Amino acid sequence: MVETHDIVRPPAELSAALAAIGSATASAELSRMGIRSAFIQGPVSVTPGVRVAGPALTLQFLPKREDLYPVDEYAEPEKQLHRHVMYHTQPGDMIVVDARGDMRSGVFGEMMLTYFKGRGGAGVVIDGCLRDIGQAKQLGLGLWIRGATPNFHTQTDIVPTAVNVPVACGGTLVEPGDIVVADDDGAVVVPIKLAPTLLAVAQEHAEWEEFSRIRLAEGGDMRLYYPLSDEARPEYERWRAEQGPA
Repeated sequence: MVETHDIVRPPAELSAALAAIGSATASAELSRMGIRSAFIQGPVSVTPGVRVAGPALTLQFLPKREDLYPVDEYAEPEKQLHRHVMYHTQPGDMIVVDARGDMRSGVFGEMMLTYFKGRGGAGVVIDGCLRDIGQAKQLGLGLWIRGATPNFHTQTDIVPTAVNVPVACGGTLVEPGDIVVADDDGAVVVPIKLAPTLLAVAQEHAEWEEFSRIRLAEGGDMRLYYPLSDEARPEYERWRAEQGPA
């Protein structure tokens, strides 16, 4: 019998607030906090306009060796770990898959993604491919992938080997339960211990950017407003006070 561990989830409110911040601000502020690159390079959005954040359920693939793993897509399904990562799904979860950048294996297809959506899953980030991509795009999930393939998950070169362990997705370390922020710019990993601090600094950043955006749209001097200069800060503080409590 296969047994896999669940993750510890942060408050849903924290994930929702980070989703509002977006991946670009999250990446920039994490860099200033000492995390040089939290960006998962490779997977790109195929669901434009979708912006989500949630705790990471992780799935690891390794190279396939035929004497250790059956070829048949449906052979002994309960031993296939790509199913077990989905069994842990709770509302708002993200699945992050280290599929080794493989472009020939479809990690999930429409049926499994339908199950994931039905359980309340928010999105998947895969350093590899999906299949049934046309149907998958219609499910309302966020999908960040390298591409599409008609092949099933173990048809060619890789096999799933572990659930909810640290993985390297797109060369970036993802710990189970880290918060993944993903939108049109890509996916960023927020270390769970840094998430509250990141949110605090990112919200202040978002506020002055909103003020600066207004001034730039009015023809204001970019040297004053982007980034916000000391000279323009008193004007920003007055504007902020006029907005009232968030």
